[in-house]
Amino acid sequence: MARMIIEVRDLVVGYGAATALDGVSLDVAEGEMVALIGPNGAGKSTLVNTLCGILAARRGRVRVTGDLALVPEGRHLFAPLTVDDNLRLGAWRRRDRDTAHIYTLLPELGRLRDRPAGRLSGGEQQMVALGRALMSRPDVLVIDEMSLGLAPRVVASLAAHLRDRNAADGLAVLLIEQNARLALDLCSRAYVLEAGRVVAAGASAELAGSPQVAAAYLGLEA
Repeated sequence: MARMIIEVRDLVVGYGAATALDGVSLDVAEGEMVALIGPNGAGKSTLVNTLCGILAARRGRVRVTGDLALVPEGRHLFAPLTVDDNLRLGAWRRRDRDTAHIYTLLPELGRLRDRPAGRLSGGEQQMVALGRALMSRPDVLVIDEMSLGLAPRVVASLAAHLRDRNAADGLAVLLIEQNARLALDLCSRAYVLEAGRVVAAGASAELAGSPQVAAAYLGLEA
């Protein structure tokens, strides 16, 4: 049986009197790609911040086994620093900060290594954010809104890189996405989060075939 990398049980998280997550449970196993989809305000980013220790749970349990790296929504690069410097910041806890393997994994970044990150396109910045996260050699990668504001061609390239890393290295992925079609195509399992609660979960193919999910998230008639 595969080892669980992320285990969330009956998680309740709030801001003041407001409850953002209400009894959320989910798992990500070693080497698995799992999607969390839902509309704006569903609580997806709250879950990310709780997994990363930024927010504390009111109730419930969060357990992360192994090293977690985050690709945050909006990328959050250091604009004046070069691509190479931004990448090396991803390995700040490691002795080995050599970026050569990232240029092998993400060859598009090789020609950009000396360019300030603030001068890159949105897709190039997202590639740097992905490379920065991979610099820590994580066991699980949490990606918050990978496709936000990017052209479909760029999103397809990023998705291909994730598939490659999962297949070659067994990298586990938790993909938090509003783009349900992308998430369900890329990941084998998925959870649907609405108003702070998981309202559906299962194999991506089954969820994509659900009339309710199709109508709400895939633009198809129920």
